[in-house]
Amino acid sequence: MDPNQQFIEYHQALMKLCHDKAFIQDTRRNKLSALTSLCASLLNVGRVSVWWLQSGGDDLESEILYQLGEGHNFDPNYLTRLGNPAYFDALMKARIIDARNARQDPRTQAFNDHYLIPTGIHAMLDAPIFDAGQLSGVICLEALEPRDWSLADISLATAIADTISLINTHEAWSQSQQQLDYVTHFDSLTGLPNLNSMRDRLHHITRQEAPFALLWIDLDRIKAINDGMGQMIGNQIIGEVANRLRHLSIPGKDKIARVGGDEFVMLIRRQTDESHLRHLTQSILNTLAAPMQLHDQLLAITASIGVSIWPADGQDSDTLLKHAEAAMYHAKEQGRGQAQLFNRSISADARSRFQLESQLREAIRNQQLDVHYQPIVRASDGHLMQLEALVRWNHPTHGLLPPIRFLDLARSAGLLPDLGMAVMHRACHHLRQAQQAGMNLPQLAINLAPEQLLDPLLPEQLKEVYEAYGLNGECFDFEVTEDVIKADTEILRNLLKQLVDMGSGLSIDDFGTGYSSLARLKHLPFAKLKIDRSFVKELPSDRDDCAITLSILGLARGLGMAVVAEGVETEDQERWLTEQGCDFLQGYRYSRPVPFDQLLMTVIKDAG
Repeated sequence: MDPNQQFIEYHQALMKLCHDKAFIQDTRRNKLSALTSLCASLLNVGRVSVWWLQSGGDDLESEILYQLGEGHNFDPNYLTRLGNPAYFDALMKARIIDARNARQDPRTQAFNDHYLIPTGIHAMLDAPIFDAGQLSGVICLEALEPRDWSLADISLATAIADTISLINTHEAWSQSQQQLDYVTHFDSLTGLPNLNSMRDRLHHITRQEAPFALLWIDLDRIKAINDGMGQMIGNQIIGEVANRLRHLSIPGKDKIARVGGDEFVMLIRRQTDESHLRHLTQSILNTLAAPMQLHDQLLAITASIGVSIWPADGQDSDTLLKHAEAAMYHAKEQGRGQAQLFNRSISADARSRFQLESQLREAIRNQQLDVHYQPIVRASDGHLMQLEALVRWNHPTHGLLPPIRFLDLARSAGLLPDLGMAVMHRACHHLRQAQQAGMNLPQLAINLAPEQLLDPLLPEQLKEVYEAYGLNGECFDFEVTEDVIKADTEILRNLLKQLVDMGSGLSIDDFGTGYSSLARLKHLPFAKLKIDRSFVKELPSDRDDCAITLSILGLARGLGMAVVAEGVETEDQERWLTEQGCDFLQGYRYSRPVPFDQLLMTVIKDAG
């Protein structure tokens, strides 16, 4: 046959195959099968195989072998550079290997004993396959008799190698598109749809007429867990929550998405009656509150849920999401672990809350928070023993704000650790000022938030603050709320021990309002209990409050701990508490919390 005509026929056959719709839509394996069998039949060559470079170019592994008259074989075969260095060196130059006498060709003769002679191969024609411009493999034509490869043969082999390169490129593109689609619409940690996916679903479903509910679910205090136990534990919690939500059986459940670090959105169809929604959200809260076992830790978390309803609470997806989130924040402000349906007043509250949160961040960052001080006196003689440092925020428009106005906001925004350190810096600054004025203030009682006590780096952070102001841990008595010691973990015990080793005292604040195991109290290094003001308020006339206070005093004596009574306002309260053996007293009877400048004037006056 005329070489030019042969060349044309080869390429016509290849183009006909490659443009066939069935070939285009077929699987990779079937495409390679069609190409290798076409090559073998057109060139009448005994074997055609496709190999891929492995191990950085030191090995070749076959993906497919077609033998004329026998069909395809997909069992892998291997060739290594170690046994065939000349062939690999030639292949790495990315050129056609035309071995008309493969058994004597210096590039291929090393294959004789273990490959060429056992398989009856006499001639080889290998064409390189590229992937993104890099050599990635080879198509190997193997003749079972001596053969001179024509220009048409070489051209066809090269064209088929290029076709396989295009298949690889298309597959890589398709895979990247799939990966992009996954990244765009799914969360990598939980496998749940993400916010983009939820927006798409909401856009679709708002075209229908049936009302639906949107639930914004936010885990409470997950930042504190991340800070104290590590990101890995936090991620495991988020993964477990995702599984619980995924498998939760709820009528009308349509789609669940993870929309933020610890936030999920659930779409519920046909369940928009208020009573049904309250029952449904309580079921979700109960499911999430069940303790989860993570390694050797048994942890329980709570969540807050906000609910918006289409079309009553918004005509579009963004408005519905915004209102559900606002309702969730309102639920947090009401005490966490509960659900809140959106209403118009919440929208105004949400705007005010977001503005206040932004202002609080700025106040913490710019050290604009202040600290006032309230005396703690010895019951027996009224001698000043400690000063409790209480944070205040002098807001530019709202005036002086007490902690009750912004602590919950700081907690839900994850700002409590930063706020706590801001108070420490302010208190240390005041102590230093007093020392420079020649006055020694008594020990300061400082509140530590639960989020701070979950951070194992807290002792080091405090040490850095002490050194910055020339102070030490003996200047401080740290107060923690009773509910903190419910999580009696190794991290907490080690942290409390480090604080004591640095010279600081430890007190349990608001005692009696939570639940403390006697065994835990016995093994934790607390020196004082502070009786909550709610039990002091009706003393000595209320018999129940008297009984509770006496039991706390007895418990403290048994554990060798001192007792501070908060909220003392009257002479009768003072007399009764002193007679019952209470060690220290605090309240308006002695002083309201006062600014530092006023405190200094009082100290100077008393000294005079």
